[in-house]
Amino acid sequence: MDKFPFQLGIHPINWVGEDVKEHGNDTTFEQIVDEIQALGLRGTEMGRKYPTDSALLKEELSKRGISLSSQWKTVLFSDPAYRDVELADYREHAKFLQGMGSKVISTCEGGGSLHFDARRTPNEKEVLRLDEAGWRSLAEGLNAAGAIAQEYGLKLTYHHHGGTVIESPQEIDRLMELTDPSFVYLLFDTGHAYYGGADPLKVLQKHYDRIAYVHLKDIRQDVLDRSRAEQADFVTCIRNGVFTVPGDGCIDFEPIIKELVTRGYDGWAMLEGEQDPEEHPAYDYAKQSLLYLNSLKTT
Repeated sequence: MDKFPFQLGIHPINWVGEDVKEHGNDTTFEQIVDEIQALGLRGTEMGRKYPTDSALLKEELSKRGISLSSQWKTVLFSDPAYRDVELADYREHAKFLQGMGSKVISTCEGGGSLHFDARRTPNEKEVLRLDEAGWRSLAEGLNAAGAIAQEYGLKLTYHHHGGTVIESPQEIDRLMELTDPSFVYLLFDTGHAYYGGADPLKVLQKHYDRIAYVHLKDIRQDVLDRSRAEQADFVTCIRNGVFTVPGDGCIDFEPIIKELVTRGYDGWAMLEGEQDPEEHPAYDYAKQSLLYLNSLKTT
């Protein structure tokens, strides 16, 4: 795994779904981390099967030589009425990650999403895009949360994400324009970039100076096309199998990895598949993905 200047890890979402709860729901924490260790990887994100007691989690990860890179944090900053409560919660999140030795907080606005916004109702079908006031409020909230993250030696890395208000390349661009680069960084996700209509390589090149964390995720083009024709929502797309690990989909990772290597990116890059492990066993798919990534020409 020393071929790259960056640290290669893997997200537990390959074993246990976060957005689709039935995916891998019977999988244990021990199976996940044992298989991460067997893959020779040294980093993981927090998952819903992981122990929440930090001392126990540290012990279990440490004895397998694994570090906790981050933990997802949904925020609701687009509505200023929630900001004080959200920032207090963000501080607690930062304290936990600091104690685990993490350096970044994976952060995503939930407001307007069908799946992350508890205010939405089951009969609604579309993401509510931000108005001007929402954009301003989101940027202000993220800047404030980024300052809190800095207090704890962390970076707020914004996760552009399918089915949310920051999904398209234009939305990524605007978020980067409106937020303070000293407080708000970008979590570059290849799969979500493609899902949102972007060329992942162009997103990487355009915003490299803001990128502090990377997710390596692939897309099945045929599934995406079929899901879009059916006007499927984001979670249905996952159930349909739109995502997979690098090397198993349509994204050409060679220029992406070459760009990261050439620029000397030295943060975490996490393998992600987010698919049903009954049909696509996480360990087997990750092993093949690692072979694929190591076969790429990076110079």
